[in-house]
Amino acid sequence: MRSVCPHNCPDTCAMLTTVKAGRAVEVRGDPDHPTTRGFLCAKVSRYLERTYHAGRVLHPMRRVGAKGEGRFEPISWKEALDEIAHRFKEIIAEWGAQAILPYSFSGTLGLLHSNSMDRRFFHKLGASLLDRTICGSAGVVGMAYSVGSSMGMDTECFDGARTILLWGTNTLTSNPHLWPFVTAARKRGARVIAIDPRKTRTAEQCDEHIALLPGTDAALALGMMHVIFRDGLGDEDYMDRYCVGRNELAERAAEYPPDRVAAICGIPAASVEALAVEYATCKPAAIRLNFGMQRHAGGGMAVRAISCLPAVTGAWRSASGGVQLWTYETFPVNHAALQRFELIPPGTRTLNMVELGRILTEVTDPPVKALFVYNSNPASVAPDLERVKAGLRREDLFTVVHEQFHTDTANFADLLLPATTQLEHVDMHIGYGHLYVMWNAAAIAPLGEAIPNTDLFRRLAAHMGFSDPCFQDSDESMARQALQSEHPWLAGITLERVQAEGAVRLNVPTPFAPYAEGGFSTPSGKCELFSARMARDGHDPLPTWTPPRESSASSPELFARYPLALISPPGHYFLNSTFSNVLARFEKGPHLEIHPIDAAARSIISGQRVRIRNDRGAFLADAVVTERARPGVVVAPSLWLSSLTPDGRNVNHTTSQAVTDMGGGATFYDNLVEVEGAS
Repeated sequence: MRSVCPHNCPDTCAMLTTVKAGRAVEVRGDPDHPTTRGFLCAKVSRYLERTYHAGRVLHPMRRVGAKGEGRFEPISWKEALDEIAHRFKEIIAEWGAQAILPYSFSGTLGLLHSNSMDRRFFHKLGASLLDRTICGSAGVVGMAYSVGSSMGMDTECFDGARTILLWGTNTLTSNPHLWPFVTAARKRGARVIAIDPRKTRTAEQCDEHIALLPGTDAALALGMMHVIFRDGLGDEDYMDRYCVGRNELAERAAEYPPDRVAAICGIPAASVEALAVEYATCKPAAIRLNFGMQRHAGGGMAVRAISCLPAVTGAWRSASGGVQLWTYETFPVNHAALQRFELIPPGTRTLNMVELGRILTEVTDPPVKALFVYNSNPASVAPDLERVKAGLRREDLFTVVHEQFHTDTANFADLLLPATTQLEHVDMHIGYGHLYVMWNAAAIAPLGEAIPNTDLFRRLAAHMGFSDPCFQDSDESMARQALQSEHPWLAGITLERVQAEGAVRLNVPTPFAPYAEGGFSTPSGKCELFSARMARDGHDPLPTWTPPRESSASSPELFARYPLALISPPGHYFLNSTFSNVLARFEKGPHLEIHPIDAAARSIISGQRVRIRNDRGAFLADAVVTERARPGVVVAPSLWLSSLTPDGRNVNHTTSQAVTDMGGGATFYDNLVEVEGAS
């Protein structure tokens, strides 16, 4: 059976599932997929363990203990649906429908199970809208100010680059199917440079590692532009033809000489000079960005600055040059048909998921009286968890969780409902690291009484009395609607074709060089090095560096108390909190990487239990003294479920609900802490 990995990773791998007597017995990569090429990551290669894990939620359940205890009794599906409908109607009568909040994100990225019947249901209900910003919204907005969207390079073209900057991405862990293209480029003589505060698995395999301080990426990009303009290394013809604001950007870049950038980034000035020259002269030059590097106060502007680089040097002229943030916006999918925005009542408010702790404890007009969680685990992954859990403990909050496992959030549920895994339902996928529309067939029947998201919200719509025809649409019907587009890139791509072939490439040119001759989707039609739209939106119209909110530059008093910057990239075997219950045995346990200099100053040795704290909270981990962390930065690979940690807490007990400069994104890596031996 053809399957697709549904998890939050650019690769969206094509899989083949072998079934015998109704049981899945093997999952492996599909060798015919041009980008994922027949291998699976360390997580998804063990997907059968997840599907058949003893901890699966397989029946509807009602809470019998205190919120957070995770004690439940089984009930029938009818009882569960009747209770949800009854409670929702009571809340709507007293508080209005906006007192109900859906909370979902990327537990699955399938179009059907994250973007269709669920949205229709909550739109018709009149519930508060959720601004789903927790991952990459800052960078998406920042890049759009430069080029008009976040559409960039095709993964399959990286093998033709001569210089590759892996900027803020641990490719071998978080995007492993790009690596064969990087390897192919290296065999042809390309140099690969990792730009990351931590010496990751990927950085160890690169030709060079530049270990800048978190939140200083925009300054490095501007320092590179300083050298490029100063030394006449830019592509004047490309800028004249296809850009606006060349002179203004040159003036701004003049403010960032290498010595200043070196002081900001904590790297040698010679590294700034050499990086700029190599990037500008060894073409084609490709940049792969990822979402971690934008999770600080100036995250959107950081991506904005970096996305100007290929225009300044003319790297966009080649399909093997430019920037890739994600490929999602290359797909002209009919999201309006899937989600039915016309069902949203006028004036419906939008609440930012990053601020869930504040929403559950402070919002009063109206207060959130019901929370419906699916495709997410906010009690582990949301920032400022002390506040989040305080909200989840409210006795007047009716919480429904549709889940595969007893997650931290499930433990707070009033009703816990069983959800299918990817092998148990159909779905259609579009990648954000390649250009293929893909179909996932149901390989096995649902286990126990588990049902997919689409079926759950159809049933709830019926219990609420919704009679709109769209609530009768089958999964296949909604998949067809998603492909109904006048855009030529979807011409001839039908559901039947995707089902038959498994993966169908968009009708984009091969090789795909989207901006070789301009064609930017900005208001001017050019790459906007100076953006009047940004000025109208209240931003600096030119790239600039915004220091982290929590840093020596912007908050010296806080820095004096909490002098270490904490970042929390994914563990190699985890994807946020997903897989942590199944594959924890492959990780070291909750631990903190700390540089020998910082460890010695605190009399900390490897293996010692340490407490990581700030004003928001604290958590315990075991110290790993290593030069993988740079001085001044500590690293807590994440995310661990509370049941697997020494004190029931993880790194998000220290992170902030503050949002990024644009896009309302999360600032997980804008986080000062102190580390001390645990008594």
